[in-house]
Amino acid sequence: MVITEVDLVRDGFGPQPKFRALIAEWEGQAAGYALFFGFYSTWEGRPALFLEDLFVREPFRGKGIGKALLGKVAGIAQRENCYGMRWEVLDWNQPAIDFYQRLGASFLDQWKSVLLTGEALERAAKANENSGIPIVSKEAKFSHQVFRTAR
Repeated sequence: MVITEVDLVRDGFGPQPKFRALIAEWEGQAAGYALFFGFYSTWEGRPALFLEDLFVREPFRGKGIGKALLGKVAGIAQRENCYGMRWEVLDWNQPAIDFYQRLGASFLDQWKSVLLTGEALERAAKANENSGIPIVSKEAKFSHQVFRTAR
């Protein structure tokens, strides 16, 4: 893990927050947290929340804290008219998988999680620069025609 306190403060509490966080307390102690952020689904035509982290410290597990944190994020998703929430779980984390199954979460086995970092990210960025294809970067000014023909 390479994240620092400086990273968290800058990215979560600066002028343009990249995420939101909830802290669960138990008898005055930090017991767990949920870290999440919004994204938009072109399939659903609505926003959703991505749950990046749901963590409960070992001494506080089994007390309903994880379920309470997840429920709080779900409530935020509902208030913000999100179609749902997404998150990932490592295939070896059977206790978490069991927990999510008991909640009624759907596992998207037909989807593959994809990550582009480091040199591969650099190559992809350079490929765009060298393509000669003009890419317009005017956020929220795309013509609806683009999406109609792309689908």
